[in-house]
Amino acid sequence: MLPALRYLEAMDIFISNASSVWCLILGSQKGTNEYQTSVQFQDQLKSLLCFGAATVPNRLFQQTRLPGAHQHSSHTTFTLEVQLLPSVLMAEFAEWLGLVHYMEVLMMITSIEYTAPISDENVTVTDTKFNNVPVRLYVPRKQSSGLKRAVIYIHGGGWCVGGSAMEPYDLLSRWTANELNAVVISIEYRLAPMYHFPVQFEDVYAVVKFFLQNSVLAQYEVDPNRICISGDSAGGNLAAAVAQQLLDDAEVKAKLKIQALLYPALQTLDLDLPSYKDNENKPILPKSLMVRFWSEYFTTDVSLKEAMASNRHVPAESSHLFRFVNWSNLLPEKFKKDHVYASPIYGSSRLGKKYPGFLDPRAAPLLADDTKLFGLPVTYVLTCQHDVLRDDGIMYVSRLRKVGIEVIHDHIEDAIHGALIFITSPTDLALGHRVANKYIKWLNMNL
Repeated sequence: MLPALRYLEAMDIFISNASSVWCLILGSQKGTNEYQTSVQFQDQLKSLLCFGAATVPNRLFQQTRLPGAHQHSSHTTFTLEVQLLPSVLMAEFAEWLGLVHYMEVLMMITSIEYTAPISDENVTVTDTKFNNVPVRLYVPRKQSSGLKRAVIYIHGGGWCVGGSAMEPYDLLSRWTANELNAVVISIEYRLAPMYHFPVQFEDVYAVVKFFLQNSVLAQYEVDPNRICISGDSAGGNLAAAVAQQLLDDAEVKAKLKIQALLYPALQTLDLDLPSYKDNENKPILPKSLMVRFWSEYFTTDVSLKEAMASNRHVPAESSHLFRFVNWSNLLPEKFKKDHVYASPIYGSSRLGKKYPGFLDPRAAPLLADDTKLFGLPVTYVLTCQHDVLRDDGIMYVSRLRKVGIEVIHDHIEDAIHGALIFITSPTDLALGHRVANKYIKWLNMNL
């Protein structure tokens, strides 16, 4: 079916959910009048989507069929497209009208997946705070003859959206707690655009440092020698950064046994890697959205986003950092394909001085010097072939192995970014369950 026709067919499926989100947007605005009703919004949205069908879907629908789609029903694949692509359009439209920030719309959409902390026969689930940072705590009910293992999990969402209480993350944490008989701490860190770097890092670090206290580990009957930090996407970024920072913190006595980084975002310098070029318009995380996430992590100033989009944001005085992300040296040949490495084009010193966070290893763990990587725990890195962040993870694997860290690299050839969260309806995919099972199996064997 032609992209435009598929797009129009999606409208009625999408509009009922979109209108409820739109009402939330309008409800947050003072002086909303009767004209702005759900019914009238649906008419406006149809006009917008009809316009979009004529102007953007050929770009948006490029490569949107899931890799390995023969394993899944066409209905499920189509549902994934319907759920995600118009959401981006609505966020762009609302921001263009000046009603609300782009990321706030995406957050409203993801908040629909909120689940309450409901305990079951296997796991006790509670929302609490560690060091004044909200966490969702999963404690297995199964009796154990010894101390339990623990997994500290950090959700993804580009530092801007998502949450530990989203249904896929809640389910993954339940599975982890039950299968491993482990305590799971899922962190609800603050998000951009309201909060920028280093707030997200500091929230996560505060939780980890609090939990690693001997008194807290004893309270939850956790073995101090069997603790993992893990995260996906932006959460993988935060997990890697925290693991590095812990090495220099003399106050923390307990050590991480392992870290698991799931399709992590690890560097800000080169946003034109082969994986960014190969997957520029792939579903879930196209390059344009990843650039937006990176820039919003540091500021709402569009000048940084524009500089990042053209890959001209790194000042010349920071040129020495490029050796840490030189893909021509760090990527295996199979991932280089026909790409040719080009020397960086430097940007304005003003951006580097005004927003130094994007040059900070706490925001971009690949920028850490080799001496800062010694002592890291055994590391599991999962990458997806059809993902702009693929090469970030692969380069970190190369860097860690170079300094002698034991690394298990699990590369999924038929996966896209975010595969791990496709475990609940309406995007309940065999791919998501396969990736989740691989991850939990590795945890069980190595923690």
